Amino acid sequence: MSKPMAIKEPFGDRVFLFCVYVFLGLILIVVLYPLIYILSSSFSSPQAVISGRVWLLPVEPSLAGYKAIFQNPSVMTGYANSLFYTFFGVLINVTLTVMLAYPLSRSTFVGRNFIMVLLIITMMFSGGLIPYYLTVKMVGILDTRWAMLLPGALAVWQVIIARTFFQSTIPKELGEAAELDGCSDLGFLWRVVLPLSKPILAVLVLMYAVGHWNAYFEALIFLKSPDLYPLQIVLRNILILNSIDASMMVDANQMAARQGLRDLLKFSLIVVATLPVLAIYPFVQKYFVQGIMIGSIKG
Repeated sequence: MSKPMAIKEPFGDRVFLFCVYVFLGLILIVVLYPLIYILSSSFSSPQAVISGRVWLLPVEPSLAGYKAIFQNPSVMTGYANSLFYTFFGVLINVTLTVMLAYPLSRSTFVGRNFIMVLLIITMMFSGGLIPYYLTVKMVGILDTRWAMLLPGALAVWQVIIARTFFQSTIPKELGEAAELDGCSDLGFLWRVVLPLSKPILAVLVLMYAVGHWNAYFEALIFLKSPDLYPLQIVLRNILILNSIDASMMVDANQMAARQGLRDLLKFSLIVVATLPVLAIYPFVQKYFVQGIMIGSIKG
């Protein structure tokens, strides 16, 4: 039995494909090198960092930056606060998003089009920063943990994505069959809809989690107590304001000069701040791609 002949690609197509690979390779290098540089610098000695000897791999490997970070109470407090805001913020966000998106996806829900119009209007028009601040202040949650959780408890774009998913994935016949079996609306949502909605739930969790973990502006305008600062504010104080707590400098003479330690802390803090998101993304990436493409292909 003769082997099937492979179709040979035209020379022009091979040249084009080669150019595409070269271009994508250059883009990969441009994107990847800063990450490698930051990671290598965080594991290098303060003297190597301040002298500019770090290019690709760590020079004089050292954990001095990470040791100084985890010995500093303000950094650890900020890390704990960010974990708190992310966990409970995502819990509130996903719960409210599903509670609003699912009814809006059902054709039997009266007034759903009017509610969608109201939601879309909030995406186009805003009262501005000052009314936003005054609203939070009048509610009485200024300089509290609630200021990081309640003002952004619901995002309209995520509601639209979830609503589209429910419309295209959960057929109305399934709800009718569950109703004939005596299942309540809440029971149908809990026992049928949510188990079938893992892709969109993963998308919502990832979107909201990244937003909470990187939350900076809300903390800057709503929080005054350092004990409530998330990690991003602590990172700002070190990267922009160059303010390092005195407790970080206890062993500065053994590690390096103050400037060398400050530069080392910048790289180490960037790695520590981005590590949770990088660790979570590979586990939800397949759901993220599947959920985000909902509604883009018809058929």
